[in-house]
Amino acid sequence: DSFILDDPDLKDIDPVVLKHCHAAAATCILEAGKHRADVSAISACLEDCKLDKEKIEQFCTEYQVFKLEFVTVVSFSIGRSPLHITDVSWRLEYQIKNNQLHKTYQPSYLVTLNVE
Repeated sequence: DSFILDDPDLKDIDPVVLKHCHAAAATCILEAGKHRADVSAISACLEDCKLDKEKIEQFCTEYQVFKLEFVTVVSFSIGRSPLHITDVSWRLEYQIKNNQLHKTYQPSYLVTLNVE
């Protein structure tokens, strides 16, 4: 973080705001890669966020340069589909009394999902 905060162009920006901006940009890139968004979709989203055209074009240009590499990394590390359930085990528990020996009569199910 210190090398980013030491940049002379960013010295007048509050460090907290700068970190929020960094998190927002990282989230935008991550979601765009995860959904394999094209430049027009990204551009429309950023226009809705009221960014100026020059910044949107710069962002999209940089995104295009690294898109293939980024999408490959994201698809292997995050993926888009939920885990595949391979087996389910369950059992019914019926609690008759609690620790204070009061009658409770409460059923509960314990479910275990095995996934790939």
